[in-house]
Amino acid sequence: MSRRALRRHKRQQDAELNITAFMNLMVVLVPFLLLNAVFSQVSILKMNLPNISDEPPKEDPKKPPLVLEIIVGAEGLIVNDRESGPLTRIPLQRELHDFKKLNEFLVSIKSRFPEITSATILSQEDTSYETIIQLMDAARYSESIDADGTSTFYELFPGISIGSAPQ
Repeated sequence: MSRRALRRHKRQQDAELNITAFMNLMVVLVPFLLLNAVFSQVSILKMNLPNISDEPPKEDPKKPPLVLEIIVGAEGLIVNDRESGPLTRIPLQRELHDFKKLNEFLVSIKSRFPEITSATILSQEDTSYETIIQLMDAARYSESIDADGTSTFYELFPGISIGSAPQ
C-alpha cells in the first residue's frame, strides 16, 4: 500500500464521536432546569352546565321555593329568583362589582332557604374571567370570624351553573 492509502485508512479508523462536551452540558443543564422549574397547582372547580333540551321542562312536584340567579351587567349585579323576579340590585362601587355586599345578601338568602344549594351565574359576553371567578367564590362560601379571631368558612350555594345573561 502506498502512503496515501495508509493515511486514508488510518483516518477512517481513528474517527470517533466525542460526546464529552455534550455530556458536560447535560450534567449542568438538567439540574438547572429542574431547580428553576415552576411547579404549579391546578385547581378544578366542579360546575353544572345547563341542559340543552328541545322539550320544555316538566313540572316538578317538589319544586324548590327559590331558583337563584346572579346576573352580571354593566350597571351592577342583580340577584334574581327565576320564578318571581329580582330580589335585589347591587350597583357598582367605584366602577367595580361589590362582591362583599353580594356575599352578605346571599348569606341572608341561605338563612331563609337552607335547603337550596344551587345558583346560576348569568353573565354578559364581555365579562372578565376574574369577575366570574370572584362571583363563584362569593356564591359558594362565606367566611365568619369568631370572637377569638379564628375564621370559619361555610358553604352557601356550592352547585354553581354558568350561562349567558339575557339582553
